[in-house]
Amino acid sequence: MEPIWKPAPATVEAATITRFARHLTGRTGVEFGGYRDLWEFSVRRLPEFWSAVWDFFDVQADGTPGTVLAGDAVPGATWSAGTVLAGDAVPGATWSAGTVLAGEAMPGATWFPGTRLNYAEHALRHGLPDAVAVTAVAEDGTTSTLTWGELRGQVAALAQWLRRAGVRHGDRVVGYLPNTPHALVAFLATASVGAVWSACAQDYSARGAAARFAQLEPVVLIAADGYRWNGTAHDRRAEVAALRAALPTVRATLCVGDFDAAAGESWEAVVSAPAEPRFDRVDFDAPLWVLFSSGTTGLPKGIVHGHGGVLLEHLKLLGLHLDVGPDRPLFWYTSTNWMMWNIVASALLVGAPVVLYDGSPTHPSPDRLWRIAAACRVAALGVSPGYLLASAQAGLAPGRDLDLGALRTVGVTGAPLSAASYQWVHDHVGPGVQLASVSGGTDVVSGFAGSAPTTPVWPGEISAPLLGVALASFDHRGRPVVGEVGELVVTRPMPSMPLYFWRDPDGSRYREAYFDAFPGVWRHGDWMLTTPRGSVVVSGRSDSTLNRHGVRLGSADIYAVVDGLPQIRDSLVIGAELGDGAYWLVLFVVLAGDAPLTDALVAQVKAAIRAQASPRHVPDDVIAVPAIPHTRTGKKLEVPVKRLIQGHPLEQVAARDAIDDFAALARFAVYAGGPR
Repeated sequence: MEPIWKPAPATVEAATITRFARHLTGRTGVEFGGYRDLWEFSVRRLPEFWSAVWDFFDVQADGTPGTVLAGDAVPGATWSAGTVLAGDAVPGATWSAGTVLAGEAMPGATWFPGTRLNYAEHALRHGLPDAVAVTAVAEDGTTSTLTWGELRGQVAALAQWLRRAGVRHGDRVVGYLPNTPHALVAFLATASVGAVWSACAQDYSARGAAARFAQLEPVVLIAADGYRWNGTAHDRRAEVAALRAALPTVRATLCVGDFDAAAGESWEAVVSAPAEPRFDRVDFDAPLWVLFSSGTTGLPKGIVHGHGGVLLEHLKLLGLHLDVGPDRPLFWYTSTNWMMWNIVASALLVGAPVVLYDGSPTHPSPDRLWRIAAACRVAALGVSPGYLLASAQAGLAPGRDLDLGALRTVGVTGAPLSAASYQWVHDHVGPGVQLASVSGGTDVVSGFAGSAPTTPVWPGEISAPLLGVALASFDHRGRPVVGEVGELVVTRPMPSMPLYFWRDPDGSRYREAYFDAFPGVWRHGDWMLTTPRGSVVVSGRSDSTLNRHGVRLGSADIYAVVDGLPQIRDSLVIGAELGDGAYWLVLFVVLAGDAPLTDALVAQVKAAIRAQASPRHVPDDVIAVPAIPHTRTGKKLEVPVKRLIQGHPLEQVAARDAIDDFAALARFAVYAGGPR
């Protein structure tokens, strides 16, 4: 298969990752013939790679980073100060003097011990005072900006208020906020004082927000009076009051918008106070934020990431892979619920202006995100696979109808991406635009595989493992495989792996989540195929695998076919074991328009799947439903629906507030036990 996109020589030469490779060559004497060579170095010589990232991006810290990594993913490795590695699993690996490893398997790796830094200090050190740092677009079309000077001033003022409110290192500050500059300012102010940030969007009820925040015992709540969605204003003042009542540890409340005076202090009054920026440097692995799992299978897990690990991982991701920077803005459609919001915030680390949008991606028209990208002259636009599909089904041609001359990269994450979407971007956005499909997770608040400006793109594939990510596909015996589907694993530590789970004092839940299947190796829970050319294909969650007659199938293979049928707007495929050896492979579809699901359309769907996937992928039944349920970050709820079909009670398969349309999920209860 030929790549659908190849980097032009001028693109390669101008890329930040090319300058970084030269920097690394200057430090080590190793010449890199291309991205693959650079990746192999980054995972074989882990401390040298991350030390080079530290220096290349001029990380500012107290303490000398002589020790890069203490503890490693390879059991049996032994180290002595200033010497060489013994017992490593990678033949020929050599290490620079000054690195020390204690022979400890994941989890337990400790990065840059003895150093102290602050994430917010790095996020706010760029940009001339009058240059635009943040552009905020509201659903009603209102656009506002914050310059770097204004952003620094508001963060300093809010940090001053937090200190006066008694907030100390390690205290928790939570935000019940939409994707507006208020959330960004509040997060950076919290990080400035060494406190811990957590947020969720206002489509969560007070109960759903409290299920997350109450675990943290926060001392400050920052909340907005409401948000807009799909042309409707949603007043959330009553929910804010209920949330405040559910958080007895909160000592101070800061109100964004129209609230009664008794509700708390006013945002405008606080952030307009004069203040000088001040950043409290904390230990490299001090907690920065708590992100939560979706909560579709129980109480949401609080995943804790650290200042230093996030800083290094996001400098690499934003600076080297997405290649955004001072003259290359980033716009990724997200909400404060999703880890992509945190990555957008981190674009400031490399001096990139950010674009925030609060509203529906298709209101008032399906091309809304493309129009924002054109108006804001963004270099990198991030969307979901569903948005690309909706754009194609709406007949959009943004490359023809809009000025996207500044756009270099379309990033896509959240679910497997069909090969047809690659072709659509090439044909209708522009052949010079790189489609960068990314696979990662909230767990590491980053990616495992993706692209760089120097990597080709093949339809239906993710270009390569990301730098510093020792990515592999393991069979059930824990052996690496190429050319066949296996478990997505990471065999060496990443700086942004969780410090711990909240309320998991002995680490048992953390180890169970990632390390039980293959001791000392991170198992993420996705099926992945590594191709001989080094690209990867992620085909869905391993806990929702289709397993027909002993053959594992990827749901992504079916979605790739169904997404190309104009009669179908959304779909969900489930393979459920029903007892006594019965197995039901069923495809639920949401039809486009008002046409019914006819026998002819069912036959067309099955024929397309047979021809484009395989006969084994053909479902037993195709059933029309009014809607497909998703998590609030847009992922199809395959596992909860499967559990409903297998007879589990509705209240046990998913939390109401974790789902975009709980009624859509509830409708699947009728299929408990199999076909109806």
